[in-house]
Amino acid sequence: MSNLLDVKGLNVTFPTVDGEVRASVDLNFELNRGETLAIVGESGSGKSVSSLAIMGLHNRAQTLISGEVILHGSKGSTELISASEETVRGLRGKEMAMIFQDPMSSLHPYYSIGAQISEAWAIHNDGSKRDGMKRAIQMLDLVEIPSAAKRAHEFPHQFSGGMRQRAMIAMALVNNPSLLIADEPTTALDVTVQAQVLQLLQNMQKEFNMGVILITHDLGVVAEFADRVNVMYAGKIVETAGVEDLYYRSMHPYTIGLLRSIPRVDQIDNHRLDAIKGAPPSLINLPIACSFAPRCEYSSLVPGGLCNQSQPELEQKEAEHFARCFLPAERIAEVRS
Repeated sequence: MSNLLDVKGLNVTFPTVDGEVRASVDLNFELNRGETLAIVGESGSGKSVSSLAIMGLHNRAQTLISGEVILHGSKGSTELISASEETVRGLRGKEMAMIFQDPMSSLHPYYSIGAQISEAWAIHNDGSKRDGMKRAIQMLDLVEIPSAAKRAHEFPHQFSGGMRQRAMIAMALVNNPSLLIADEPTTALDVTVQAQVLQLLQNMQKEFNMGVILITHDLGVVAEFADRVNVMYAGKIVETAGVEDLYYRSMHPYTIGLLRSIPRVDQIDNHRLDAIKGAPPSLINLPIACSFAPRCEYSSLVPGGLCNQSQPELEQKEAEHFARCFLPAERIAEVRS
């Protein structure tokens, strides 16, 4: 695998009358071709905000963005944060694409599904409307929509939720992008349809050799489809590791809390789920110390009250496993057990 995306020191801040909302703080990660990187965390942790910054979809007049995002596309490398809007528009939909949470609000109700997919193709390709519709039908067939030639002329309200999401995937992939960002792609879908959509994404990833960033709350989805995981809390990455390593050897109390809050089929008693007490901090007044310390039941195990005095760095705990926590690895092992 080769590097497709490098994110270095990404900060996304929204100035407001109450102060600056620091939605993403000093994010550093990379994505390889053919790899799936999951980003998980509570609502408001900065998952979608950072992805929109990568795609160049924030209003620059109302957003402060700094750092570097380097896309290594088919025609060379481009630094997206400093690039002009015209340059980013040329890459968006061609080299990088995004699937949004709600396909009903993302698809235009007045235009047919085929017309919307063919328009996405026409932006980056020379050809007639007939060529565009032919490509749209090919993509609908590829994402396993039955009677694609007929359904291409139907409208979003005539599609079920799962079919609309398949149409969104077809639109995102119509130009064979190298990078796909899927933001909660299975929201509001029933479990069976979720599995079908995610399997489809996995098949399309192999078809196009894409790097995929999967944003989700569903840790079951992460376990099934991701290669690596970034756990975000209060705008920062607090843990990053390979998926199996993260599930079996979590190194941050927040990740441990998330995993303990999931129902388990191997627990046959009436064991109550362990919820993480408290709420995330305000992104306007982020603490100078560990952001998770007020909710962490293990901060007392760190000598000298260090958790409430300074900010831990994202440090290597094991091979290719990093966590932002003062607890030594051996104490973390005790906490997990």
